[in-house]
Amino acid sequence: MSDKLATILQAARDHAEQVILPNVDAWNAAKKWPRDASDKAGAAGLTGLYAPEEFGGQGLLLSEGIQVYEQLGLGDGAYAFALSMHNICTFAGCGYGTDTFKETWARDLTSGRKLANFALTEPQSGSDATNMYSRAVINDDGTWTISGAKAWVSLATEADIYFTVVKTSDTPGHKDMAMIAIPADTPGLSFGPLYDTPSYNFLPLAEMYMDKVVVSEDNIILPIGQGLQGSLMAIDIARVSIASGCCGLMQAALDTALSYSKNRKMFGGKNLDLDGIQWMLGEVATDLEASKLLYRKAAESLGTPEGPLMAAHAKRFVPDAAVKAANTCTQVLGGMGLLQPYGLDRLSRLAQMLRIVDGTTEISRVVIGRALQKRAATLSDLPVPKGFGEAG
Repeated sequence: MSDKLATILQAARDHAEQVILPNVDAWNAAKKWPRDASDKAGAAGLTGLYAPEEFGGQGLLLSEGIQVYEQLGLGDGAYAFALSMHNICTFAGCGYGTDTFKETWARDLTSGRKLANFALTEPQSGSDATNMYSRAVINDDGTWTISGAKAWVSLATEADIYFTVVKTSDTPGHKDMAMIAIPADTPGLSFGPLYDTPSYNFLPLAEMYMDKVVVSEDNIILPIGQGLQGSLMAIDIARVSIASGCCGLMQAALDTALSYSKNRKMFGGKNLDLDGIQWMLGEVATDLEASKLLYRKAAESLGTPEGPLMAAHAKRFVPDAAVKAANTCTQVLGGMGLLQPYGLDRLSRLAQMLRIVDGTTEISRVVIGRALQKRAATLSDLPVPKGFGEAG
């Protein structure tokens, strides 16, 4: 591990321990994104992880920067998720945006002074990204006029710019899709009511509406024909980032259970001395170690032909393991695990949320299943018994 990465990971851990954990319950009660906290994250170098140093970023490899969310996940998985999406957008803007866009936005995004988020999913289509109704019309002066709606937009009403995927014709398929960044103050851009999410109410999530929104061609991030491919890459990064954050969540749940059970007196001893408790928490510990290895391997594969499959493996396995870990650690505390001060109810709900966002675990199973079909086609056939009356 490089000294730079070690410094960034320590900064993320400090941020989780000093900024997130002491305040997350108050954030949820206030139902408001903690802009002062994300400002501190920016000052700590956590909002431009993959962006070039020339734009004020850290210049980390994806495989390095993604480890930050494991540390942030010790504090809160939803907060880690929001910063991961901002970093993906910042990476895209600094890497693929126009020169004018970079001059206008790059340093504000890498510093965290302005926040960005990604808008792909639509209300009626979910994971079926090619079934998109948002349309962009290219005007004679080069501007784009966009109409449509997006769903599950995080940092809704709070982000300063939204990296939005649109179609540019009514032709079925993805060859006409593009990505364009829409500033939050653009006329015609609005949001629906915030979703009611009890365990992460501080993270604003809502539908986003575009009513003849006009955007400069300078804000094109991915041109026509590259929108879906770029979006899928962004989703792969997001899936591995979520797996990273889930590892932090699992560690937080495990540490809570250990801290409690080492002092809880029952049956003439401490809970942690009981074989049953050790076995339960031992399974959590093994799943955590396996999850760390898997997400880090997936992070190293991003951008290679194996990247999408490895991201699917990470998104399939790790959030499921996190749900199991949170539930097991709650069980170890017994009735006390249901009480808010211990935080396990919040972690359980967060783990379930992280199973769903950026592609459900079932979608990951589809990706894995298709890869297995391709592998099966390369293998020699084995004889299969014939049924009664079946032609030989």
